[in-house]
Amino acid sequence: MPTERFQFEGASGEQLAAALDLPDGTPRAFALFAHCFSCGKDTHAARRIAMALTAHGIAVLRFDFTGLGSSEGDFANTTFSSNVADLVRAADHLRETRQAPAILIGHSLGGAAVLAAASDIPDAKAIVTIAAPSDPAHVTALFKDSLDAIRRDGSAEVSLAGRPFRISSSFLDDVAEQRLLDKVKHLHKALLVMHSPIDETVGIDNATKIFVAAKHPKSFISLDHADHLISRKDDAAYIAEVIASWAGRYVAAPTALPEANDGPRDVVVRETRTSKLQQSIALGPHHLTADEPVSVGGQDSGPGPYDLLLAALGACTSMTLRLYADRKSLPLDRITVTLRHSKIHAEDCAECETKVGLIDQLERVIRLDGALDDEQRKRLMEIADKCPVHRTLTSEIRIVTRAAE
Repeated sequence: MPTERFQFEGASGEQLAAALDLPDGTPRAFALFAHCFSCGKDTHAARRIAMALTAHGIAVLRFDFTGLGSSEGDFANTTFSSNVADLVRAADHLRETRQAPAILIGHSLGGAAVLAAASDIPDAKAIVTIAAPSDPAHVTALFKDSLDAIRRDGSAEVSLAGRPFRISSSFLDDVAEQRLLDKVKHLHKALLVMHSPIDETVGIDNATKIFVAAKHPKSFISLDHADHLISRKDDAAYIAEVIASWAGRYVAAPTALPEANDGPRDVVVRETRTSKLQQSIALGPHHLTADEPVSVGGQDSGPGPYDLLLAALGACTSMTLRLYADRKSLPLDRITVTLRHSKIHAEDCAECETKVGLIDQLERVIRLDGALDDEQRKRLMEIADKCPVHRTLTSEIRIVTRAAE
């Protein structure tokens, strides 16, 4: 399961740390995951549920809310409403760089947040809550002994899950003003409520209130013996299995494979603006991220331009050899192409026309596994130079550049 880590700008301007877990192949849908109060994107529950969902073809974006985990900002200045705004911004970022989230998943207070944010994320078709409170103010029970101090002093430090956090009076005012069940009544999206009957942090009655307030289509799944934090790996896998099956009724099917006679398609490269050099690359249904190493100003969140050039040559070489070997019924089991780009002095290249300065050199090492004789191996090495990308790189190239209209 590949995971891309990057940052995007939150609702208040801070850089928020995110992780996008991708399945092998084209995702059937994208999901946005909101973690529990004072938690982070890398909790066991978030990571395990995301990992299990990718096995079902669903890509999952997890991120740290402002002031939590690796994200910028001060947690003391956040509120439930600001978390909802960050969630909407995360959906915007996913829409701009990949594909809009069709599924919103929220754990604990994150579940309340996705219910509150759903109306502002029009592309979302399916909403999932896991151990969510029916009223965001429920979270104040976690620090009830400090409420008077928070009101008196404007803020106070509280202990949550053994870690210190500063809670402000503005947070209390904000959660007190929320009317979450009114939003649930007007959700107009498919809803799946998942809750454990033995949850001691957020009681099962919260699930009942959410379920009753919602209009159909709605579903409820009991998580039986699960605890509030979904700390057991088996519970996370079960949750993902149910979500993947249930959401399949409401999200679009994977894009059909192109016809064999389809012509060349455009490659669209666009700045993500989440870092100085990061680029989003779209090739039909396929999406890539390009970047540069940290040493040259990037974040190393994806292959660099020359890496992609080498990948194109390597892939073309391997494909060409495979097609030839199969056509000639050669006993070729596997092809491995290793490539490297470097700059060399022109004077060190006896066969090069250029004799002054530096020239680009692409080194290609081809490994051929199989019961091939010497003549077959020699012929395959000759065929390698006939791959279309190799021919393009060694022939005259004309690049036409114009300004977009």
